[in-house]
Amino acid sequence: MPRFSIVVPVHNVQGYLRVCLESVLDQSYGDFEVIVVNDCSPDGSSAIIDEFAARDERVVPVHLPVNGGIGPARNHGAKLARGEYLLFLDSDDSYTPGTLRAIAERIDATSRPDIVLFDYARTHWHGPVRRNRDAAVFEAPGPEVFTVAERPDLLDLFTVVWNKAYRLDFFREGGFTFPTGFYEDAVVVYQTLWTARTITLVDRICVYYRQRRQGNAMRTPSREHFEVFAQYERLFRFIAERPELERWRGFLYDHMADHYLFILRQQDRVPPSARPEFHRRAARDLRTYRPSGHRLGADIPRVSFTLLARTPYALYGLHRAAAVLRAGLRRRYRVWRRRLRRVLLATHRRLVLRRALDPNLAVYSAFSHRGVLGDPAAIHRKAREIAPHIRGVWVVGKEYVDTLPPDVEHVLPGSRAYRKVTARAKYLVNNVNWANDLVKREGAVHIHTHQGTPLKSMGADLLKYPGARRGFSVPKMLHRADRWDYSLVANPHSELVWDRAYPCDFVSLRSGSPRNDCLVRPEPGRRESVRQRLDVGDDRTLILYAPTNRDHRQGGYAPTCDLERLAAGLPGDHVLAVRLHPSLAQRHERGLELRDLARRGVLLDVTDEPSVEDLMLASDALVTDYSALMFDYAHLDRPIVLHTYDRDTYLAGRGTYFDVTERPPGHVAYDEGELARLFASGAWRDEESARLREAFRERFGGYDDGRASERVVRLVMLGEDLAAVSPTVPAPGVPSGQLARS
Repeated sequence: MPRFSIVVPVHNVQGYLRVCLESVLDQSYGDFEVIVVNDCSPDGSSAIIDEFAARDERVVPVHLPVNGGIGPARNHGAKLARGEYLLFLDSDDSYTPGTLRAIAERIDATSRPDIVLFDYARTHWHGPVRRNRDAAVFEAPGPEVFTVAERPDLLDLFTVVWNKAYRLDFFREGGFTFPTGFYEDAVVVYQTLWTARTITLVDRICVYYRQRRQGNAMRTPSREHFEVFAQYERLFRFIAERPELERWRGFLYDHMADHYLFILRQQDRVPPSARPEFHRRAARDLRTYRPSGHRLGADIPRVSFTLLARTPYALYGLHRAAAVLRAGLRRRYRVWRRRLRRVLLATHRRLVLRRALDPNLAVYSAFSHRGVLGDPAAIHRKAREIAPHIRGVWVVGKEYVDTLPPDVEHVLPGSRAYRKVTARAKYLVNNVNWANDLVKREGAVHIHTHQGTPLKSMGADLLKYPGARRGFSVPKMLHRADRWDYSLVANPHSELVWDRAYPCDFVSLRSGSPRNDCLVRPEPGRRESVRQRLDVGDDRTLILYAPTNRDHRQGGYAPTCDLERLAAGLPGDHVLAVRLHPSLAQRHERGLELRDLARRGVLLDVTDEPSVEDLMLASDALVTDYSALMFDYAHLDRPIVLHTYDRDTYLAGRGTYFDVTERPPGHVAYDEGELARLFASGAWRDEESARLREAFRERFGGYDDGRASERVVRLVMLGEDLAAVSPTVPAPGVPSGQLARS
């Protein structure tokens, strides 16, 4: 008996069916059968099903003689199921890698619950992938196993069956079957959730829910939408036959009312000629099924409900027409409001720009206003220490304000206060270009810190790599870079690259990277403090895995390795900490496997740790690919391992200034197997690793001597002689203590 039976109904999906079935058959957990039910599909799906069945004995082909719809097709597959758990997967959707293993492990950890509920992400035909907007439900604290009475918020989730695994005995003993017609999922979803004795959650994106450009029957005007009345009749009858479910009658009534209103609001559901009839039937249900003394839920629009339940369709139609008119007027109002706001902003900017610069005001920003971070943060700290007369103000996005230290002054980007301080500041410090509308005033000093030593192509060099500059204008970027007065340089390599990548009129300041000061001269106790916060004892080895993003992939993410396998292959006293690229922190990739593995204690998800410097100090080794972190990490003289599985693709898509695999900072793994063997054997920290690291440090150590931030403050803000603060680290082939005009 297989662990899982996966039922896939098929009808007119020949363009997507292969992807769907391959996503199942390629799962790392192989104890399953996939029952593919051909619902008399007129396209080429039948041949594809037979092809997969011949290729893999786990595929059970079923060819129905007549088309009965998705509900009966699922029922047919469920009757043939032999697995311990029953899953349903639509044939234009797909599983993410590792899905079945994650579900199986959750089942084992929670003693075979009746229902396992997992998350999904919508994949749009034009590229974007977005996690379920209710993903927070899966992250919410609570018992490992529960009933829906303990977690009623589950009833508000998208009513589909393909994000659930049902214990087959529970499903069959309950006699659950799918009705015919539209909205069939809701019947089974509610019936099973109401009656399940044990439910558990998997905080992981397991299904890619395809959003097709065309061919979605639910968005095609037809009388099929009248099936919704029969589905709710079945659900109310189900409650009536089970007195213990009476508590859910009010919920179901509110959900029905909201559902009917939603269908009538949409222009792509009920044909215009059939709307009066739909209105009459909806009104009848709202009167018939309303529980005695029931008060509508707060989310139900009262006026719309009253007009639907108690008035003729003509009056409801006028209400909807008025709503459409109001929406149009609101859109026009928003357009005029934006235009007026632009005029007022331009006027305010002109007035502010007439005021004198404040010689004791510095404005800082880092990583597109994400907080007090990186090189700007190091300069700010040093300025407060040795130039306390200079007031420092940070530009921080609203969502990051809570992360600020209590004594840091800040403004929100684009606000009136932002325009005021950026117009009057003598010093503007950033590791990302300032916005296009920021005016560079005469006498203002712009300090651009960059974000480490460059390996991948930057600036004007991106013109050779069109895929890497998708949605990015190099001329506009160079126009913003024209405002720089100083470009901070960490080593001779960086200076040469910045000169070519940013052909602008700035001064290259051989200062070193301010953010590396804490790595070259660590503060006593900082490493121990971070490890304590991460709950990693001194007797354990912490491996930091920090891959960079991929420009050639939609959204910048590419699966780099099997994180669970990597963590499992480490010695027992080793801990794997994973930090995704900051650009991916709020994207769906966090939910593919990382959050689930972190919740299960397989690894640490440190993506949200604000300071990557803290993580580098706390860790004992770094695993990365093409990230600039390797140059910073080398200062710690700790092992570095490169995982460059897609070297040729990355070089072709983004390009690098040199092939880091030829003279790497440590061992190089070109595939997942090599990476696992390096850590299993202990070779990742052998003498060869130390030799490679030492050569790398000599090549790129440059000007980092632990005084970079002091050097910037003394030279630029205090006007001191550069010779007094020149780097003490010799730069091979380049005289130290010099300024170079770009």
